[in-house]
Amino acid sequence: MGQNKSRLSSFKKRRLPGKANDEKHNKFDDLVKTNEHIWKSYISTYNHELEGGADLNEEALQKYSDKFNSEPKNRLALNAICNDDMNKVLLNRDTAIKDIHVFSEKIQLEGKATNQKSSGRCWLFAATNVLRLPVMKKYKLEDFELSQSFLFFYDKLEKANFFLENMIALVEEDVESRLIQFLFGAPVSDGGQWDMVINLLEKYGVVPKCAYPESYNSSNSGRLNWIVTTKLREFAYQLREMHASGKSIEVLRHAKAQMMEEVYRIIAISLGEPPKVFDWTFRDKDGKYYEFFGLTPKQFYGEIVNYKATETFSLVNDPRHPYFNLYTVEYLGNIQGGIPIRYVNIPIETMKQLTIQALRSGKPVWFGADVGKASDSSLGILDNRLIDYELGFNIKFCMTKAQRLEYAQSLMTHAMVFTGVHLEDDRPIRWRVENSWGDERGEKGYFVMADGWFDDWVYQIVLEKTDAPNELVEVLKQKPQILPAWDPMGSLAI
Repeated sequence: MGQNKSRLSSFKKRRLPGKANDEKHNKFDDLVKTNEHIWKSYISTYNHELEGGADLNEEALQKYSDKFNSEPKNRLALNAICNDDMNKVLLNRDTAIKDIHVFSEKIQLEGKATNQKSSGRCWLFAATNVLRLPVMKKYKLEDFELSQSFLFFYDKLEKANFFLENMIALVEEDVESRLIQFLFGAPVSDGGQWDMVINLLEKYGVVPKCAYPESYNSSNSGRLNWIVTTKLREFAYQLREMHASGKSIEVLRHAKAQMMEEVYRIIAISLGEPPKVFDWTFRDKDGKYYEFFGLTPKQFYGEIVNYKATETFSLVNDPRHPYFNLYTVEYLGNIQGGIPIRYVNIPIETMKQLTIQALRSGKPVWFGADVGKASDSSLGILDNRLIDYELGFNIKFCMTKAQRLEYAQSLMTHAMVFTGVHLEDDRPIRWRVENSWGDERGEKGYFVMADGWFDDWVYQIVLEKTDAPNELVEVLKQKPQILPAWDPMGSLAI
C-alpha cells in the first residue's frame, strides 16, 4: 500500500520526460496565443474593411465573395470538397501511414472484435470485453463473449423505473423547468457509465452470450427506445395529473408499479425474457469438454467470471474543475438505490501513467472518449493530424479542452478498451484500442490512437483500486461535489 502512495507523489511531481513535457506546454501556449491572435484580428483587421452591423447587408456579402474568389486555393478547395466527402479529400496520407498497429506494450490475451451494430451499447460491450478475459484465460478459450443483451434488458427496465421515481420526487417542479425538460430528453438512452455497469452486475449478474443471444431489437434499438420513451412521457404526465388532483405519493407509487408492468411487457416482447437459470457447456482450445448445469446469472458472475466490479472506480480528466476531488452528476443513474455515479478528477498525464501501468501488468483499461473528433472509423485511426481542415478551409481550431466542455463542443460519447501502448523513451506515442464496431474497421476491429488525441478527447478511465495510488482511492471518501444534470460530464457513452 505504501508503494501506491509513493506512486501518486511521483505522478504529481513528475510529468512525462522533459522533452515531451516541454512539447505539451509549448503546444498549449501556442494554442492560447493563436486564440488571442485570432480574436484580436477580428477587431483590428475586419473592422477596418467592413462596417460592423447586426445584419448581413449586401455590401458585406459582396466583399466576402470578392475576397473568397481572389484566392485561387479557395476555388480549388471548393471544386474538390463540394463533390466528395470532405474528410476523404482532407485526409492526411502521411499521418495515416505513420499510425501503424505496432506497440511496445500489449496485453497478451485479447478477444475478437465485437459489434454493437445499430445500438448505443458501447459501454456494455467495452465492459464485457474486459470481463470476458479472465474467463478466456481460466478456461483456455480462443474466443468468448458475455451477453451484452442480458445487461441491456435490465438496464432498460431499471432506467424506466429510475425515471418514474424521479418524476414522483420532482412532481412539484415546474414542467417547463430546465431540469424536467432535460430528464424528458432520453429517459431510457442506450448509453451508460461505468458505475451503471457495477449496479447491473451486482444486482443481476451476467450470462454467456449463448445463454441470451442478440435479438433484432437489441442490435437495432431505435424503435424500442421510441416506444418506451413515449410511454414514459405519458406516464410522467399522468403522475403529475394525479398529484395535482390530490393523490398521495403512496398512490402514485402504486400507479407506477402498474406502469412498470407495461414497460416490462414491451421490453420482454422486444428482447425476450432473460434466463433465470441456464446451462453452459463448451470445449477449450485443447478440446477438453466442460459442462455447468443450473447456473444462475449471479452465480456465473461471482464464480465463473469472478471479477470484482465493486473494487473498481472511475477517474476523469475535467480541466474545468480542481483535480484530486470527487464529483457526481445530479439525477444520473440507472438503478434506484444503486451506487451513485462518482468520478475522481485527475490531470491527463496522471491518467496516462496509470493506464500504462495497468497495461504493463496485463490488464485492459475501459475508457470513455469523444470518438467522433479527428478520426476515421474505416481506417480505425484517432489522430488530431488526420484531417487537415486548415489546408482545406484556412482555419484553425483553437479551444482548449476546458473551453470545449464549457461551450458544448465536446463531451464523452463512446466507450472502448485500451489493450496496448507504444512507448519511446518511456513516453507514449500511440495506443491500441479495442472497439465494438465489428472486425471490418481498423485492424480486425482494433483502432490506433495518437497520443495527442488522448490529451484532447479522452475523458475517463476505469481502474481496479489496487492499481491506483492510495491517495486517489481515498478521494472516494470525500463528499462529492454535485454537477447539474445537464453537465457534459453526465453524458452517456453510446
